[in-house]
Amino acid sequence: MTKGEQPGAMESSLRGQLERVTFNDEGNGYSVFKIGVRGNPDLVTAVGFCERHMPGEELEFSGTWVNHPKFGRQFQFSVCKSIMPSTVEGIKRYLGSGLVKGVGPKMAERITSAFGLRTLDVLDENPDELLEVRGVSKKLLDSIKQSWESQKEVRSVMLFLQSNGVSPNFAAKIFETYGTETIRAVKENPYKLADDIFGIGFLSADKVASNLGVAKDSPLRLEAGVRHVLSGLTGEGHVYAPRELLAQHAAKLLAVPEGLTDAAISRAVADSSLVLDVIAPDGEQTVEAIYLPPYYAAERSSAKKLASLLRSDYLDGLGGLPSGLDIGQAATWVRDVMKIELAQKQKEALALALSSKVMIMTGGPGTGKTTLLRAIIGILGACGLSIELAAPTGRAAKRMSEATGHEARTIHRLLEYNGRLGAFQRNSDTPLECDLLVVDEASMIDSVLFFHLMRALGQECRLILVGDTHQLPSVGPGNVLKDLIESGVVPVAELNEIFRQAQKSGIVVNAHRVNSGKMPYTRQDEELSDFYFVEQEDPEKCVEIILSMIQERIPQRFGFDPMHDVQVLTPMHRGSLGASNLNAALQKSLNPGDKPAIERDGRLFKAGDKVMQIRNDYDKDVYNGDIGFILMADPNAGILSVDIDGRAITYERQDLDALIHAYAVSIHKSQGSEYPAVIIPIHTQHYMLLQRNLLYTGITRGKKLVVLVGTKKAVSIAVANDDTKHRRTYLCERLRQAAAI
Repeated sequence: MTKGEQPGAMESSLRGQLERVTFNDEGNGYSVFKIGVRGNPDLVTAVGFCERHMPGEELEFSGTWVNHPKFGRQFQFSVCKSIMPSTVEGIKRYLGSGLVKGVGPKMAERITSAFGLRTLDVLDENPDELLEVRGVSKKLLDSIKQSWESQKEVRSVMLFLQSNGVSPNFAAKIFETYGTETIRAVKENPYKLADDIFGIGFLSADKVASNLGVAKDSPLRLEAGVRHVLSGLTGEGHVYAPRELLAQHAAKLLAVPEGLTDAAISRAVADSSLVLDVIAPDGEQTVEAIYLPPYYAAERSSAKKLASLLRSDYLDGLGGLPSGLDIGQAATWVRDVMKIELAQKQKEALALALSSKVMIMTGGPGTGKTTLLRAIIGILGACGLSIELAAPTGRAAKRMSEATGHEARTIHRLLEYNGRLGAFQRNSDTPLECDLLVVDEASMIDSVLFFHLMRALGQECRLILVGDTHQLPSVGPGNVLKDLIESGVVPVAELNEIFRQAQKSGIVVNAHRVNSGKMPYTRQDEELSDFYFVEQEDPEKCVEIILSMIQERIPQRFGFDPMHDVQVLTPMHRGSLGASNLNAALQKSLNPGDKPAIERDGRLFKAGDKVMQIRNDYDKDVYNGDIGFILMADPNAGILSVDIDGRAITYERQDLDALIHAYAVSIHKSQGSEYPAVIIPIHTQHYMLLQRNLLYTGITRGKKLVVLVGTKKAVSIAVANDDTKHRRTYLCERLRQAAAI
């Protein structure tokens, strides 16, 4: 670079000594450096993503010159390479920067005074010479040796990863996982990166493999590709894939002939990394079904255990009804003792619950599920039965506790999940110590969680599953509640009559109208209603309406707090009415101003923000779907403090992948939750996701107020579309087969 060089878009290079690290994001590697360049009296600002570097290092950059509107002229680099310092002063600063344990600025000066330009060679080849330096003891020498070798190894690993297309952010995660074995592990099987490192998918691992010279038709690549495609299909809710379909999809992804992927499937089955089972779904012709092993084991074992429970004596552990009552008198006892008057359908369901070892209770809002549940818990509790209540999410468990007056826990807490061991402590060896287990929001339970639940049930335990089959199915693979009902093996009580009090609710009435394929009522009268539809064709104006409603109209008219009581639920993530754009707009509107913040992958987390946990974290005791508010953000330390249910949870920078802004969340993410007020944007830009069960689920999340904002056409499309995507499962048939034995 010359003194008179002007900024431009041309690719150029820059070389100089790192004088100061102005900023470094340890999470993603974004750095701001001040570089001393020969011939230039001023320090140059260099910005970009790279590994960690220390003052005194010689660095070589490739990139372009830009003019930042606030910070002025900068060199924006895409490549940053370390070149060992070439001057005594540079070596002294490099060693004294804290890079080598036990060597501070003073010791670095003594060492460089003794060895000059030979210093780095001495450290590499003959470190024992350091004993000649005043103050270097044998103990300190050992510490310097270990630290120098360690930083050399880290540097070589990071350079290896980044030279093979791995970003600094993921390079740090990979080194944290594999340590000194990183280079060996990645060279041996680069596709393990997709399995072991959260955020690295098959395509990224495939790029690394290509850089390492792995052939397109390598068995390693073909089998990894097949597993990736099958894993992707389970991500869509399927438990297995037909072999022919799997081979076709994998061949398309890998750009190889289908015969190669079919052969890869055979090899994977032979080495037990995949399972093949010949099945006949829905009584049709046989299919070669390919499973990932955990899902095959879960499906078979769950069916076997459930059939075993159904065959056992329903009176096991009952201990008699209170005051010698028989089942026919139970409803009278509930009326006289609990002061609960049950409708005829509820009485029939109560009798079924008391006479069945396993039963399912299903129904929509306003049909009396909660009242009936309280009656069942009351009467069986009076029998002396020990009762446990559980739900898939923390928010659903909290709602269950409030509705029944009985403590409820998440299924993971109930089964005592140990995050360190990655296993449930409650299982077939140490089953749950209860006589009755009631699980709410059962439509959210996927096949693997159901398997663990079945394993933990003792043979004497009774089970009641409560859910709404018309809601969205589980996020994970399987369609457990629907399969159990369709099997015809498990007793089912369906509550479908809306109680008179619930008929006054526009939310309840319209939820049932949508569920039956009818358009919701949208005409408003002068009195306050709990259901509104605001028609607007322009998506941008829809955003403006949503902002106005949250900030002004809803708080002023209904008294709801805009941050804590009002939740925006959207069908999708992308687009102007998607979660990403709405979160950005709502953050600016509801939490304005410059506050200390931490940036992560383009998202700015600052004090006051509403956030959601999107992965179970058993160490922090926070779970997927938990909502909280940021109490404090310290960008220097890279730490957030988040209030979740009255507890201050600390998040370090590397933990932020598990947080999203929650001013607006997808309807899928809202499952198991309930909010005082809900706003649902529904527009034809959501066309691909407009389905009846999606709209129904969104509406039923609102407790006191639901507002739809968008077009009648979009509502009509959603209501008419009851063609929910079929999930490939075989639990229904397996349960029938197991029950017939």
